[in-house]
Formats: sequence, structure tokens, C-alpha cells
Amino acid sequence: MSDDGYAWQRAERELTEIDTSVPHSARIWNYWLGGKDNFPVDQAAGDQYVRTFPGILDIARLTREFLKRSVRYMAADAGLRQFLDLGTGLPTVDNTHEVAQRIAPDAKIVYVDNDPLVLTHAHALLTSTPQGTTDFVDADLRRPDVILEAAARTLDLDRPVGLTFMGVLGHITDDDEVRTLVRALVDGLAPGSHLVICDGYDVVSPEFVQAQDDYDEGGSVPYRLRDRAQILGFFGDLDLLDPGLVPSPEWRPETEQVGPAPQIRPLAGIAVKPA
Repeated sequence: MSDDGYAWQRAERELTEIDTSVPHSARIWNYWLGGKDNFPVDQAAGDQYVRTFPGILDIARLTREFLKRSVRYMAADAGLRQFLDLGTGLPTVDNTHEVAQRIAPDAKIVYVDNDPLVLTHAHALLTSTPQGTTDFVDADLRRPDVILEAAARTLDLDRPVGLTFMGVLGHITDDDEVRTLVRALVDGLAPGSHLVICDGYDVVSPEFVQAQDDYDEGGSVPYRLRDRAQILGFFGDLDLLDPGLVPSPEWRPETEQVGPAPQIRPLAGIAVKPA
């Protein structure tokens, strides 16, 4: 059987694993970002969230904008050519490999996720420039050993890597567990590697808390809302780049803000592993 035949059979098996009766965070974020890879149950959950807390649409947009800005910084200014994207989610516009390879066509990117619907769309993530490489790892965020072993098939872990967590760490509700897994991943990377986190919020309103409580009770994987001190702890003893951990629009903005600032903004920062 051809490779295409095997890929088709795999996609067919993965599609049968998708539970369309329960909303899923990756599909809801896809819906909020204007994507098409979601189901009525995800749209209903997303609409309910927006009715209670409309600011979630700003958060989705700001997180995506910071992803693009951070990858551009790492590729253009820091000279990184390898990226490990944790909690990939569903492909939309300007995925990590697209942003990085516009600057450095030889860049290598490994995406990590374990959602069946994301796996069926892996082919969309695996398109690369001829000079570069993209790969996809089916692994749980809580298994840094598995992630590093699989990533090493594509990336040279003796050279610096850009490690990104975009709005995924809240799915692990225990702070100690997050610190342990982030440290394990960073320990497996070379000095000069960059840790990128966009998560937590500068303020949390009662409407935001209520919307998240309703979401958690709807059957989705719970998501913990964290403050600045909690997110800052995840960087450990790495060297935070200026301006530190700040609301994402304030991390080295490339354009001036137009209009009033969103009510609530995700926190964002980049740190470097010292020699």
C-alpha cells in the first residue's frame, strides 16, 4: 500500500475517535478564530462563553498575535532555526512553521498535540519549505520524556530550540506539575534555547470566572485561570528578556495600538536558558 493509503487509513481511524457530543478546547478556539474545523457542540459552547464574557475573543486574537510576534523575534533577532510548539491546536492562519520559514526557509518545526481532530489535520501542519522541515508528534503534554525523544528525530537538541506554550498550561491545574514538566523540557534543550509562554491574565473579572466555570462544567477539559505571580514561576531560573512578563500587547509591539485596550489581556514573556 502507498504512503498516501496508509495516511488515509490512519486519518479514518482518528476520525472515529472524535467525540462530537462534548465540546473541545482546540475546536472552540478554532471557532473563535474563524476556523471551520469545529462542530455544533463547540460552537454552542463558544457562543455561551462569549455571551458571558465577550472579552474571550480579544484573548484569542491577542494570543495568536503574540505567537506570530514571538516566532518572528526568535527567528529574525535571536537567530533560532528550531522550534518545538506544545499544544498545537488546529491549524489556522500563520502557524509557527509559516511564520518561521518566511524568515528562515531552513527552519525546523515540531508540533505536539494529542487531540484526534488535530491529528487528522496534521497534513496541513506538515507543509514545509523545501529547505526546512516540519513534523508532528502525537503526545500528551504531561510526558516531557516522550516529547523530547520524539522531537529529537527532527530537531538537534544540542542546538538552541524555541519552546512555545500558547494558552495551554491552564489545562494542567496543579502549579507544581506545570513547573516540573516545563523544567524537564527545558533541561532537555541546549543553552540559548528560548521558553515562550502566553497564559494567565493581567486581571480576572467576575464575568470571566463565571464563563470559565460554565465551560468547565460543560464537559470540556477544565482550564485554570492564573495570575502573573503564578505564570512567572513557570520560567524558573531562566533569564527573562525585556520587558519581562507583561500583557501580551506590551511585549515588544510592532505597531501602535488603535482604539482602547481590551479589558483583559493574556500575559506573555520569553526567557532564555543560560549557558
